[in-house]
Parts: sequence; structure tokens; C-alpha cells
Amino acid sequence: AREVYRLVCDETHALVKEQYALLNDEILPQLASEGIRFLKRGDWSPAQREWISAFFFREVMPVITPIGLDPSHPFPRVLNKSLNFAVELEGRDAFGRSSDAAIVQAPRVLPRVIQLPRELGDSEYCFVFLSSILHEFVHELFAGMKVLGCYQFRVTPNSNLFVDEEAVKNLRTKIQGELPQRHFGDAVRLEVANNCSEAMTEFLLGQFNLTERDLYRVAGPVNLVRLMQVPDWVMRDNLKFKPFKPGTPKALQKSSNLFEAIRGGDILLHHPYQSFNPIIELLEQSATDPQVVAIKMTVYRTGTDSVLMQSLLRAAQNGKEVTVVVELMARFDEEANIGWATKLEEVGAHVIYGVVGYKVH
Repeated sequence: AREVYRLVCDETHALVKEQYALLNDEILPQLASEGIRFLKRGDWSPAQREWISAFFFREVMPVITPIGLDPSHPFPRVLNKSLNFAVELEGRDAFGRSSDAAIVQAPRVLPRVIQLPRELGDSEYCFVFLSSILHEFVHELFAGMKVLGCYQFRVTPNSNLFVDEEAVKNLRTKIQGELPQRHFGDAVRLEVANNCSEAMTEFLLGQFNLTERDLYRVAGPVNLVRLMQVPDWVMRDNLKFKPFKPGTPKALQKSSNLFEAIRGGDILLHHPYQSFNPIIELLEQSATDPQVVAIKMTVYRTGTDSVLMQSLLRAAQNGKEVTVVVELMARFDEEANIGWATKLEEVGAHVIYGVVGYKVH
């Protein structure tokens, strides 16, 4: 197992290195050539700095709470993959307390990428990372102290649910009890900015009981997924893939009644190339059709906002026999599945819990 883990770590380190090389050497320069820039602190103009300063004091500072580390304030619990900053300090705070380090946790309500007003930029689109703003103004959080360094970091915990499916009598209750602890499991990976000092790096590794193999130094934001929202803000269709529109079989184009179409012959749907809407429409029509007496389904992943589950609820409320096998161990969707299962039971549906059969993707 240790040898397998070492091989996985080696491969993952190579992938992460390539990922940030692509971002810094190819993607960001090409975006800049198209008038889409991500400004570093050294590139801010006086007008941009004034606007960003006002943004920090208005939007950021009121919702963050720095945590000084000393014997009476131990290292805080860090939420799964949250953005955090380790701050190296010197001196005494307003209460006369000395501390060499502090942790600043960025609430998830704060945007990780901020778009500057167009009139302030020399390009069509200018963006600033939240991490850059905190680095620039972190000293405002520690009055009377000198900030020696500020480094972003992120921790990934082990998110497995430790449930013995055969030994547990009530699997649903056991999983519900495990879910609140998922985000605070033992750490398996530490990501830090590549400018993080060796002293702070060693301190963080020690706090999470990790080794150098579990450390990832990154040249940029520790969470690149937050960049996914940027294309929605940039109105440049020539830089985007054309949206794909799934087709609909001819047999379903002739009639809006799914049951009439099915009576005419078998209909094969090829996802994702063909639309999933016929499945949704079939359930919606089944929920209200007086000739439908029973609906039986297996549910794997639902999400918190599911049209499919709403249709099943409506069918049960209309007096139909609804039987649903709910997969409780759908990784990271357990909570949503349990929530929907509870709602189904409340309206009289028959719910079967468990880990059933094989999962085929």
C-alpha cells in the first residue's frame, strides 16, 4: 500500500506542476493578449489600488476574523479545501499579547476572483484574486504588529465515510452521524503558495501530521476551480466553445404525450448526445396520469435541486405507489440522497436504503 501511495503521489505532483505551468505560461498570457488580464499587486494603478482598498474595507475585512496562535489559542480546525492564510508576525497586538503566527480563514461567501470596473482597467476585462487583496492589506488585521509574511494554503482531508455496511443495522442513521465530520477528517494533502517560507511550511506540515510527500507548492491560486466562473463574466463568444444542443429522436418530436410515442415502438435515447428531457417529461406525465398506478426507480445521485425527485414526490402525493431504491453511499451526495428519501417517506413513498448491486458509469 505504501508503494502504491508513493506512485500516486509522484504522478499527482507531476500533474499539478503541469497544471500550473499551463496556467502561467500559456493560458494567462493568451488571455492577456485578448484583453483579459489578471492583475498582480505590482501591476495595480493608483486608481485601481484605491478601488481595491475600498473593496477590502467594505466587503472583506468585516467578515474575516484573524486567529492569533498562542497557548490559549491553538491551531483552528480547517474546513475541507477552504482558502486560508498563514501569517508570520512580529511584535505585540493591541492587548499587549505577542504571537509569532496567525491564521486567517477566508469565508466561502467571499468571491475568489473580483472583476474591476471597466473604466479602471487598461484592458477590456481586469480581474484580481482575493488572495492578492488579502496579501496587500493583511497588515490592517494586526494593528501594532509587523507582518513578516502571508501565505495562502489549503488542506484536503480524508473524506471517506468509515461505515461497515454489513455490521451496521441502520445504515442511514450511521451515515447521518458520520457526515458532519467529513469536512474535518485527517489531512492527506497540503497545498501552499510557492513563496511560503520553510519555517511556515514545516509548521503547517506538523500541524496536520503530514510529510514532504504530501506537500504541494503551487504557483498561483490554491483552488483553480474558482476560475470556472470567469468565462460567464467575459462576453467573448469567439473565445468559447459553441454550446452543444442535444437532439431529440424523431419519434418524440411528433407527439408531446410520451405514452403515445412509446406505444408506437421502442425509443432508444443516447446520452449525452440526445436530450435527457424525455426522461423528465415521462416522470412528470406519470405523476399526473390517472392510468399510471405505480412508479419504481433506483436513484443514485440526485443533487439538492432535482426535478426528477420533485416528480416522484408529486406522484406519491397523488396516491400512486412509488418505490425508490436510494443509494446511500453515493460519494459526496449522501446528504442530498438522505434528504430526498426522508421527503419521499413523508408523503407515503416506499424507500429502500442500501448499497445495492453494481454501479456502472
